[in-house]
Amino acid sequence: MFNRIREDIKSVFARDPAARNAFEVLTTYPGLHAIWWHRLAHRLWQWRLLWLARFVSTLSRWFTGIEIHPGARIGRRFFIDHGMGVVIGETAEIGDDVTIYHGVTLGGTSWSQGKRHPTLKNGVVIGAGAKVLGPIEVGENARIGSNAVVVKNVPAEVTVVGIPARVASTTKSSSEVQKRREQIAKQYGFDAYAISADNPDPVATAIGRMLDHVHVLDQKVADLCCAVNKLGGSVCEEIPEVQLDDMDFVTEEQKAAELRQKAGEKASQKESQE
Repeated sequence: MFNRIREDIKSVFARDPAARNAFEVLTTYPGLHAIWWHRLAHRLWQWRLLWLARFVSTLSRWFTGIEIHPGARIGRRFFIDHGMGVVIGETAEIGDDVTIYHGVTLGGTSWSQGKRHPTLKNGVVIGAGAKVLGPIEVGENARIGSNAVVVKNVPAEVTVVGIPARVASTTKSSSEVQKRREQIAKQYGFDAYAISADNPDPVATAIGRMLDHVHVLDQKVADLCCAVNKLGGSVCEEIPEVQLDDMDFVTEEQKAAELRQKAGEKASQKESQE
């Protein structure tokens, strides 16, 4: 028991820079107290002393603000930071080295008996206010953003955000790729603030991939121009900068529509003459 307590305290120092000494962690961290209360309640639950286990769990909730059902299975070095408002259901299963923050709910979506709460694999991190609902599985080292609502399985090594939660990023782009994306974005007059790998947003990820596609197209056009020039042509000597002003776009669109209309009229006159 004391070895597990020392292990829990060390895990706090590894994940909370605000921790200053062991005595402070031992006496002022409600997340740790809730886990220790839960170990007692869970042992009583296994001994089929169900009412007593629930009573111990209720006492823990009064003192810590964290509600953990005595039937939940929790691994080693589990850390609840701040902790207020955390709810963990009866059939939840939590692996080793998992970290969750205040306001997190590991809840169910069904009133039927059986497995109805999430399973968290090793190394999962869940941000404040997130809701993980149903008998789903969150893969190893996955991260769930704050206030996300997760209702489907989460693969390992990914970050999910949003309502409902979607995969935000799987791998980090290299510095060379990021630099190229920023250059292309500036060329087209786009503010590239949202395409950083440090900002794992699904829209930003999509924009980054679009910029990669634009880079490939630009390279293809440049190769085509070089081939035409070698054959004696003279094209693409100077590619004008792209202007994305709204009024200019509307004007050019109107001109193009007029040209298409005139071309259509000429074609119809020619057919009538024939």
